[in-house]
Amino acid sequence: MVSITLYHNPRCSKSREALALLEEAGSEVRVRRYLDEPLDAAELEALIQRLEGDLSQLVRQNESEWKERGADADDPRQIVEALLAHPRILQRPIADNGRRAIIGRPPEAIRALLD
Repeated sequence: MVSITLYHNPRCSKSREALALLEEAGSEVRVRRYLDEPLDAAELEALIQRLEGDLSQLVRQNESEWKERGADADDPRQIVEALLAHPRILQRPIADNGRRAIIGRPPEAIRALLD
């Protein structure tokens, strides 16, 4: 079975739901608490390459740290810069199997990695 990295915030109910879903499916899950262990630029750039869906969904655009930057949510460079400065604006949860990454909004979306 493929190992899945879950970019996780245990305070987030959607993130906890995604973790439970992966564990119930018997997946080998590596939990990365991205607030405790922020992603570096190379990791963020690689994650963007694997991300399925709209790039703008990678950031929590309603957070003040994002709004104050006035960044373009479709510009990977600006997203990386914003996430390096403010890891808490990373959308969560994100499940990543090393080939594909899916934002778990809703958490059931990550089931696509289990097929």
